[in-house]
Amino acid sequence: MKNNILKIILILALVAGIAVVITYRDQLNADALQQWLTDAGAAAPLLFMLVYAIGTIFFLPGSLLTLVGGALFGPVLGTFYNLTAATIGAMLSFLVARYLASDWVANKTGGRMKQLITGVENEGWRFVAFVRLVPLFPFNLLNYALGLTRISFNQYSIATYICMLPGAIAYTYLGYIGREAATGGEGLIQKSLLALALLAIVSFLPRIIGSMRKGAMVSIPELKQRLDAGEDLLLLDVRTPEDYNGEQKHVAGSVLIPVEQLAERINEINDYLEKPIITICRTDRKSAKAAQILAQHGFADVHVARMGMTDWIKNQYPTE
Repeated sequence: MKNNILKIILILALVAGIAVVITYRDQLNADALQQWLTDAGAAAPLLFMLVYAIGTIFFLPGSLLTLVGGALFGPVLGTFYNLTAATIGAMLSFLVARYLASDWVANKTGGRMKQLITGVENEGWRFVAFVRLVPLFPFNLLNYALGLTRISFNQYSIATYICMLPGAIAYTYLGYIGREAATGGEGLIQKSLLALALLAIVSFLPRIIGSMRKGAMVSIPELKQRLDAGEDLLLLDVRTPEDYNGEQKHVAGSVLIPVEQLAERINEINDYLEKPIITICRTDRKSAKAAQILAQHGFADVHVARMGMTDWIKNQYPTE
């Protein structure tokens, strides 16, 4: 009974804190925060990390705090303070979710939550590393969501700290450049170019990681063999409806989602997050693009049918 009352109190306090932060987040003043921390003297780093960690729990914008950290402490110490504080906040959010909702999670099986749970159960820390490098979920919400999975606290914490490093470096340096621009620091052009390069690297991470997760191409005879064997795979045709029902027709049992609509309809195929997906089009240009999109959205076993329907027809396999 006492345990349940404590949980209720914690939930109410958490909800109230998040509501206050969301209501007044547009009124947060970075200049006032910087001045307060500057006046704190030697205690500034610890106070900053405390504010950052607590702010993470209550959905305070992490980007704002990271920029402040870079402006106050520079690119090296700023990165360390930002990364450490963000990880501590993520760990606390994880523990809060696990303590308050461990019983409820067993019944939560739909949408993005199902995708997250399935991914963690199949890949463990590797999935945590992936979602930290590729922002499929908002940072603050992700911290709580991962607490609802079965991943161990140690694996979660280590993967979080290591895989948030690239973003922490880039955005801390951006905050540092902002201070240098305001105070007229030396070498501003070179530093600005470096900041842009770091941001470019971070922005391309989803594409790089997606390419690493995308599997090898599948030949049409191999695809036919796997379909005939009744393998539980999704054959995803990414052509237009006109082409799907046009001259080349389509493979029986295939699912049509045009590549142009794939990102917005991705939830329709969440059941295949950890199962084989083979994309197919007329040749393999559109299907390669579709495979890239799927990999970036966390699908772990994605392949492209080499030369697509062109080779399917060349081999005189049946179509509908």
